[in-house]
Amino acid sequence: MNTVPATAQVVIVGAGPAGLTAGIVLADAGADVVLLDKLAEGANTSRAVVIHARTLEVLKKLDLADQVIEAGNVVPRFVMRDGDQVLARVDFGDLPTEYPYTVMLGQEHTEAILLARLEKAGGRVYRHCEVTAATQDDDAVTVDYTDADGAANSVRAQWVIGTDGMHSTIREAAGIGFTGASYPESFVLADIHMSWPDPRDEVSMILSPAGPTIVAPLPDPAGDRFRIVSTVAEAPEHPDLPYVQALLDDRRPGAKAEVHEIVWSSRFRVHHRLADHYRAGRVFLAGDAAHVHSPAGGQGMNTGIQDAALLGRLLAAVLAGTPATTLDTYETTRRPVALGVVTFTDRMTRMATLRPRPARAVRNLLISTATRVPAVRHALAYQLSELANR
Repeated sequence: MNTVPATAQVVIVGAGPAGLTAGIVLADAGADVVLLDKLAEGANTSRAVVIHARTLEVLKKLDLADQVIEAGNVVPRFVMRDGDQVLARVDFGDLPTEYPYTVMLGQEHTEAILLARLEKAGGRVYRHCEVTAATQDDDAVTVDYTDADGAANSVRAQWVIGTDGMHSTIREAAGIGFTGASYPESFVLADIHMSWPDPRDEVSMILSPAGPTIVAPLPDPAGDRFRIVSTVAEAPEHPDLPYVQALLDDRRPGAKAEVHEIVWSSRFRVHHRLADHYRAGRVFLAGDAAHVHSPAGGQGMNTGIQDAALLGRLLAAVLAGTPATTLDTYETTRRPVALGVVTFTDRMTRMATLRPRPARAVRNLLISTATRVPAVRHALAYQLSELANR
């Protein structure tokens, strides 16, 4: 049966990584939690792939870090290039954490791990449920949704968490602004099998006059699967093998990369936006519903999971009798983190998309000179890892 209960203590709208994480924390605490998602199933493409040290620390508290590490590809190094010239190597090995590295794992696998953990805790996701409105009063929030047959239904909850993405229905229903803009460029996103000369324990950001390209090694028995994210003026809807091959030949000519297969590909445009508030009465936002930004640095999913873990703990405490004013600390703690991430990734993106030759020459000199200093490399690794968010 897929019958959604008529009432719950907490309703979570959106069953991506952030929604699932909040659901796990609440279910572990014995809360009556309902997760609604309009999709028939979870993610089946890899979208976000980077899991940073701070997120692994959060997942450890849910007994999931070891499982994620075993499923993923451990990558302890980030390398920045301009074409074939190495500008900087940033090593995560000296970070003050049990996890001095990143893990590359497709979002579909991360979501599957989180979903299994949610179900183990006694929670579940109700699918084919598209939320259409949320109306709150002094006592609760009524969440309206349509089911797989198009029938209108509702569930009433004490608290609602919107983790329903950039176009969040919950955020709009709560009247929370989403301030920011979009970048003019489009992005190519693809998972591919290819021959690539660099070690599989490093992620590369390749700068070029045409725009940056990120190459990340994904877990694969054959050891030849990679994620490509590349900025282009106007990407095709479904970049094919010849397109991706030409892109790599142009951005990193010395690599002599040979693309064997496109697993999946798409295009997207990137926004940098931040919710004006993370709370409106009994409604909260987390993940992409609260913040979206450039994929530079792989911060998005990580920030969302960390949002959700804290919010889940705070709501569980309030449901157990802690004063509701405790919930005010969610926005004061997490919104500054997201503001820092949006600012950092925006600077990285604008730096990486410089076109004029003189500006690129100055940028390259500054990067290569600054990152020769160990303290600078350590600071960059610390920021990328999100360990400052503890």
